[in-house]
Amino acid sequence: MKRRAQIAKPNGQGCLRSQALLAVIGLWLALGSVAAQTAQVSWKECLKQQPAWYASAEAVRIADNLLLYQRSSGGWPKNIEMAAPLGEKEQADLVKQKNKDDSTIDNDATYTQMAYLARVFGATRQARFKDAFIAGLDYLLKAQYANGGWPQYYPKLTGYYKHITFNDDAMIGVMELLREIARKQPVYAFVDEDRRARAGKAVEKGIECILKCQVVAGGKRTVWCAQHDERTLEPAPARAYEKISLSGGESVGIVRFLMGIDHPSPQVTEAIQAAVAWFDQVKLTGIKLVEKPDPSLPKGYDRIVVADPKAEPLWARFYEIGTNRPIFCGRDGVVKYSLAEIEYERRNGYRWYVNAPAKLLAQDYPAWQKKWALGKNG
Repeated sequence: MKRRAQIAKPNGQGCLRSQALLAVIGLWLALGSVAAQTAQVSWKECLKQQPAWYASAEAVRIADNLLLYQRSSGGWPKNIEMAAPLGEKEQADLVKQKNKDDSTIDNDATYTQMAYLARVFGATRQARFKDAFIAGLDYLLKAQYANGGWPQYYPKLTGYYKHITFNDDAMIGVMELLREIARKQPVYAFVDEDRRARAGKAVEKGIECILKCQVVAGGKRTVWCAQHDERTLEPAPARAYEKISLSGGESVGIVRFLMGIDHPSPQVTEAIQAAVAWFDQVKLTGIKLVEKPDPSLPKGYDRIVVADPKAEPLWARFYEIGTNRPIFCGRDGVVKYSLAEIEYERRNGYRWYVNAPAKLLAQDYPAWQKKWALGKNG
């Protein structure tokens, strides 16, 4: 007891060393806390936070990251962990990359950054975040084709980048954001009336484009290809393994967007009903996609299709136009009719089957039909 009392006294070398040690420990704990906070929110989680979080120092730090990543065009590049802390060299490098032409709407880029900046501006009222959002909005409005479609990249209009892109919900993601702006959603209340009106017009043009792109096969409306030619609006290919086809994946997002239209026109109603009928027609039953363990393979498994009479329905990512046969393709560009026929890398590195149409058929469509198609205007 006596020795403890001596150590606790506020004098002597031992005390100074103890205080220094405590200070170091405190610093370590503080740094650890900061690191933990940094690790808590990844970019893919940034739009899933509670409203109060967007006023935090961490939210502002990430928003400032977005300003560095934003290109001079007003858009953003894709596939970057934009919430990760940036050092001085990284920040300087990003400043030098401002004029790169890699702005895109692919893989949730640009419209997701804009949605985040709007939330941080709403919570902090710091003007630089509003300015960056407006630059992004101007970019999206400028990138739209006269026919209402959006290319995957802008202004880099080369190869399949210039096609009207429904792939990975790119165009639909843009249109959902613009529709929220046009409808004066509170998070976008700061947008001026001129741009709000232009956003609404852009959505109207986009809907016209969607209706014109819907593929007619055998005299019937079906769904959409993942890409459409920017001039003819005909289905178009992209990468070697993404052939001209009917999309069992991307078409779901298109239909859901059309279902969000208040007081839909007969043309919109027909497009929705035809697409839903097609989804019901081409569903795949009695099969299941599984990952069969195999330690000798690069990923430790292989994706195979097995028979299962109790399996929930599946849909192929791509269907052959005219026959509605599921198609699969490797990097050789040759169409196959079973997943097993394409090489291991593509078989296990791409999503060839989807189940999103199940909810569309079971829940979304009946609710929409009750509200609109049966003459009930909400």
